[in-house]
This record gives sequence, structure tokens and C-alpha cells, in this order.
Amino acid sequence: MIDVAYAMAEAPGGGGGAGFFQAMFPLLLIFIIFYFILIRPQQKKQRTHREMLDALKTGDQIVTAGGVYGTIVDIGETKVKIKIAENVKIDVARSSIASRLGWEGEKGGKEGS
Repeated sequence: MIDVAYAMAEAPGGGGGAGFFQAMFPLLLIFIIFYFILIRPQQKKQRTHREMLDALKTGDQIVTAGGVYGTIVDIGETKVKIKIAENVKIDVARSSIASRLGWEGEKGGKEGS
């Protein structure tokens, strides 16, 4: 009976490599799916946001991440001064600007409205 069990056992070191690749294939497939569903779209969104921040100029109407609407008065390296009401100007971090009103990004649509 023991002889039959040894006869059915896999030869030592014979097929271990193929089993490794079969086990890694589903993990690789999942990583590729995650890349195209999650990572790549996020990178595109970040690139579009960075382009929008680089294209800011005085007079643009913007919305901050906190929901404050305003018009750009002065642009610095890291700060932007925006006018939110008559005689009311505030400094905000350039990275906190969520969108520019009328910005169409790479689509080439109309800017400013």
C-alpha cells in the first residue's frame, strides 16, 4: 500500500517551476486590471489638474477645494491671492485650487466663461 502512495507522488524537483507560474498568473492579471482601472485614470486626473494649475493667470475665476469661489488677483510660487468679494482678498495654497471655471483641460474646449 505504501508503494502505491510513493508511485503516485510527484518526482522531486520535477514540476515545481510550472506550478509557480500558474500560481503567479492570477496575481499578475489582478495587478494589470487594477492598473488600468484605478492607477492609470488617477494619474491622468493628476496630470490634468497639474496642467490646469500651470495655466492659471490673473483674472481667472476659480473654485478652491473648500468651495470658495473667487477671481485670481496675484499668483505666487505656492500661494495665490484671490478676490472673493469687494475689498476682500485671501491667500490660498496653489494646490488647493480645485478647478478653474471654464477649464476644459486637454479637450481644447472654450476657456473662460
